[in-house]
Amino acid sequence: MSEWTFKKLEASDIPGIIRYFDMRPTLTCDSTVFDTYLWRRYYHPEFCICDDRCLGWRMADEDDVFLSLPLCSAEDLPFYFSECERYSHEDLGKPLLIYGVDEEALELLDLPEDKYRISENRDYADYLYDAEKLRTLPGKKYHKKKNHINAFLKEYEGRWEYRSMGPEDRAEVFALLDRWRASKDDDVGHHIEAEIEGLEDMFCDFPLFDAHMGGIVIDGQLEAFSAGTYNAARKMAIIHNEKANADIRGLYALINREFLIHEFPDAELVNREDDMGLPGLRKAKESYYPIAMVKKFMIEEK
Repeated sequence: MSEWTFKKLEASDIPGIIRYFDMRPTLTCDSTVFDTYLWRRYYHPEFCICDDRCLGWRMADEDDVFLSLPLCSAEDLPFYFSECERYSHEDLGKPLLIYGVDEEALELLDLPEDKYRISENRDYADYLYDAEKLRTLPGKKYHKKKNHINAFLKEYEGRWEYRSMGPEDRAEVFALLDRWRASKDDDVGHHIEAEIEGLEDMFCDFPLFDAHMGGIVIDGQLEAFSAGTYNAARKMAIIHNEKANADIRGLYALINREFLIHEFPDAELVNREDDMGLPGLRKAKESYYPIAMVKKFMIEEK
């Protein structure tokens, strides 16, 4: 029996836990440590290391504590799932509840229906794309995207450039984010604030992550920005952030394409995360024609 003692996730913990993300590579957006760290001010993640073979996660807020699926090898997953159940019973005093479970994990666990309730939340499914199609935008399906890009290229010929970015570009990025945030509705404000705070942490702790950043500069001013990581086992680029001046036609389509061309030329898949159930974001993600949705499930002990 393992003892599960959780601690708050800090920047200094990153080097010691990265290897656990490679034990059972998934297709989810949180298959690299960057996503968990980026949203740590929103989900308040805490972790524990068990037997040097498993990384256990729990998310804690003022009202509740819930578990995420432990990071371990496929063969160890059934055992550490049962440890999650024990921890929930003995330490939390309640039936097991786990969020964000991928389909491959469900197949490995093969849970009995009479003991567990499994449900899917469409709002948290990740959008998965063919990377080469996003780099080249081939055929009639992508005709509108190419038209938008061509309109941009015509209007801004000789006035724009793609630039790979790093911590030294922090001031430019946050100037763009301030302008972008001012244009957003209040109904997504809590997500925006948490995301911006996560980016501030990322810039401070950038050397800890194998992250890529890039932007589109127009007339000397940064107008679009994107940040992502790479899941080498799945040959998958994960786009964690993408912000642009929405008043400039074709700019979102351009940063989407250029970021992949310059930062992830060998990627075969692209995960552009979920849409949080926001209609406008869902429409935008669907317009790039995903090849699959990376479903996520909740496991609830009856």
